Amino acid sequence: MRLHHEKPDGLVFVKGDEIPFISMIISVADTFDAMISTCPYRKGLPPMVAYQENIDKSGTQFSEVVVAGFTKWFEKTKMYAPNKLDSKKKAS
Repeated sequence: MRLHHEKPDGLVFVKGDEIPFISMIISVADTFDAMISTCPYRKGLPPMVAYQENIDKSGTQFSEVVVAGFTKWFEKTKMYAPNKLDSKKKAS
């Protein structure tokens, strides 16, 4: 998807209302997947840390509407464990 790296705050090239909604959805999903996935050069983050990072970026890096939908979905999954959020682990 061509514009999934654009941010609602317009700090890349296109501002919020010019970004296709599907691009905003893909951006949140792609970022979450990248954070929890283990790569040859780093271990994936725990899902709760990645979840919190998406919430923290709501309104700047991600659309608030899309993050609200992501939150609603995520809280219904087995990955959601609010008691397991380790505040010491931060996304880089």
